[in-house]
Amino acid sequence: MAESSLIGEYGVYIDGNWVEPDTGRYDVVNPATELVLASAPDAGVAQVKQAISGARAAFDSGPWAVADPAERSRCLQQLSDALLARGDEIYALAQAEWGCTANERLIHVEGPAFMVGRAAELALEPAEAPMDAWGAAGTTLLRYEPLGVVAAMTPWNFPHTLNVMKLGAALAAGNTLVLKPSPLTPLAGLALARLIDEQTDIPPGVVNVVTPSSVEASRILTVDPRVDMVTFTGSSAVGRDVMAGAATSMKRILLECGGKSATILLDDVNLTDELFERLLFEGCTMHAGQACILNSRLVVPDKLHDDVVDRLAELARNVTVGDPTDDATGMGPLISRQHLDRVEGFVRRAESDGAKIVAGGRRPAGLDRGFYFEPTVLTDATAESFIAQEEVFGPVLTVLRYRGDDEAVGIANDSAYGLGGAVWGTDIERAIGLARRIRTGQVSINGTIPGDAPFGGFKQSGIGREGGVIGLRAYMEPKAIGVPA
Repeated sequence: MAESSLIGEYGVYIDGNWVEPDTGRYDVVNPATELVLASAPDAGVAQVKQAISGARAAFDSGPWAVADPAERSRCLQQLSDALLARGDEIYALAQAEWGCTANERLIHVEGPAFMVGRAAELALEPAEAPMDAWGAAGTTLLRYEPLGVVAAMTPWNFPHTLNVMKLGAALAAGNTLVLKPSPLTPLAGLALARLIDEQTDIPPGVVNVVTPSSVEASRILTVDPRVDMVTFTGSSAVGRDVMAGAATSMKRILLECGGKSATILLDDVNLTDELFERLLFEGCTMHAGQACILNSRLVVPDKLHDDVVDRLAELARNVTVGDPTDDATGMGPLISRQHLDRVEGFVRRAESDGAKIVAGGRRPAGLDRGFYFEPTVLTDATAESFIAQEEVFGPVLTVLRYRGDDEAVGIANDSAYGLGGAVWGTDIERAIGLARRIRTGQVSINGTIPGDAPFGGFKQSGIGREGGVIGLRAYMEPKAIGVPA
């Protein structure tokens, strides 16, 4: 692993200053080695409130909200350039703090830099334009204004990517921000603050980063009336708590929560080696299965089932699991001991419910240190079973049989979630027809991922959308102004 000057002992970042934590420090553990990587500053209730005060003052009295869009764009482009220039250091941090492997570097490192570059472009989107208004005597101007103070709460699975995505949109819209990363990956947020502080002209108070470990301190961000919006990515259970807290002052919310997405293989699909590699990566091994967008249910025609399962199982057995710093590693660790135990519990329950393990299903032999679990392929589960309904958030792919397109769509929609999904087949119009019927926020056909498109979910996968112009507007408030003829 390359050395990273971004790994270190930080304070919290409030109003442009590094401040010693008011509640001590806690250890950050490398999930591949179980060794302490660094310590993080533990912000208490009072310090979180200070961060909100800094963001509030920066919005109400500072230059950011009223800055020329070109100035906001310039500052965001500075950040994009800095993230690209420091890519190797960010990669070293990603390997050490959350187990990023070489085949995922683009997602965790370069991708976020390009996201900020796109945010710099979005900052130039016109905020006001005439609109066609039925029955109006004069002209109606539709204007979009920044919401104010945004609290961003991010998870541990893609911490840098999600920190950057939310920060970029919030700042492009003219808001100020309090960022609260997960206590399992606090360094990602603190390193981002360091780059903002040292390599951009973003004014003090526009970005604040606090890393509390307690629920009490974190909850302040959802209930403090000085916060105008909460954007949260994480589990659906925590998302509901965030909604409840935000409701006390009717904050705007943007929630991207859990998923149990399905890939449907049509009976005319071309079963290539490349397809199987994608099915395993996008449904099982991507970041050790720790991805809300994972297509963790594979819905297969009955006549293809056995061949598909055999080939997937063989591929899963050949995945190299281990040290993320080794470029030959195909899948790294889970984030923590507690999460490893949870994933193993899911597999044991699936077995007791009648599912069959055809690959994986246990902790790898010879890896006595680190939170590793084998890529696991299950069959013979029912669509209604626990393993097919609940989000595992680990490298576990459940293969389900179907007979006929209607049953395939029914299985895909038999979920409390609706975040992603995929359809593979030769007849593109047929595949599009199925995609239209799946109740989910995003569907890829034959591996074509929607580009710069709104991202978010149906049902318990969340509320609102991120990405592109629609995602930018989610961080803004529309205002209609009637102008006399």
